[in-house]
Amino acid sequence: MDLLDFARGPALQFALAVFVLGSTWRLAGILLLPRMRDLSPPRAGAPGALAGALGTIVGHLWPRREFVRATLFATVNSYVFHVGLALIVFGLVPHILFIEGLTGLSWPGLPSNLVYAVAAITLVSLLAALVRRVVHPVTRLLSHAGDYVSWALTALPVASGLLAASHLGARYETLLALHILSIAAFLVWFPFGKLMHAVLFVFSRGATGMRFSHRGVRA
Repeated sequence: MDLLDFARGPALQFALAVFVLGSTWRLAGILLLPRMRDLSPPRAGAPGALAGALGTIVGHLWPRREFVRATLFATVNSYVFHVGLALIVFGLVPHILFIEGLTGLSWPGLPSNLVYAVAAITLVSLLAALVRRVVHPVTRLLSHAGDYVSWALTALPVASGLLAASHLGARYETLLALHILSIAAFLVWFPFGKLMHAVLFVFSRGATGMRFSHRGVRA
């Protein structure tokens, strides 16, 4: 068994199993937590629970006007690499074929050169986010090893994918194997690090919106 066979065989299968089981375990651990029933009556004119949850989820996709100037770079840069990552994962034809093999779902892909350009922009954006985290005194103070691991395991699949597509640095089979291994590492880390925020932010913001709307507070 060579490196490529190992990467797309046992390594990827193990990573997918950890990803599914770990994510399920995290979600179950949160959703099954005991909750005290709120016995207070809702504030007069307060929106329903669902409206309050959706309002907070959508409303917090952009900072409040008072904080836009101070957080503009971080906000825009975050959108750049989040949207970029989504286009890479769900827009590149080989990725779509991989997802189809797992789930049976398929959709039209984007032109490869467009996705590669998006990947390059995404990698630059991720590097900018890292520089800001290191340079800014507040984010540097709040950051710990897990944050840097999450950053590295997000950036490595993008960088290795670009190298494989460009056939730079080694044989294509080796580059492809390293790309798949970087994705496997990402999947293993996902349920246990801050990358899980990609799923959990919906629940946390929704719960906050429900509580605040019940009290007549705008979140």
